[in-house]
Amino acid sequence: MTSITFITGSTLGNSEYVAEHLSEKLTEMGFVTKIFHGPQLSELNLSGLWCVITSTHGAGELPDNIKPLFKQIIEEQPDLSKIRLGSIGLGSSDYDTFCHGIKKLDQELTLKGAQRIGEILKIDVLKHENPEDPAEEWIKNWINLNKNFFISCG
Repeated sequence: MTSITFITGSTLGNSEYVAEHLSEKLTEMGFVTKIFHGPQLSELNLSGLWCVITSTHGAGELPDNIKPLFKQIIEEQPDLSKIRLGSIGLGSSDYDTFCHGIKKLDQELTLKGAQRIGEILKIDVLKHENPEDPAEEWIKNWINLNKNFFISCG
């Protein structure tokens, strides 16, 4: 079965909790998953399915643990055309930079060729006490959008 790679950027751990919850649900469904909390580019397979989950820190910035990956992607210009991407952002709508972290990361990944499947999920932590709940609904739809990919990978 095709593996789904979760990549998280987090300051307080919420993105990590969401990734771990989604990984657990997908494992129960028979999927193979890997989770990377703030990885280096060299640790990642540059093909397959990536689900990137990050919060926004400060004035619309990425969390410190994912900044090195973001910088490596900009500097090394990897070919990400073999990646099908899902993007989830966490933030507070109290700020005008709501979910800017995921917007920046998603934009850079797609500029390098990653094909985003579906819309970016933007979770407002003011409206969702448990951000895992909307993420779980979103991942079901995202998996559905990737059905043909799973079939071709057999």
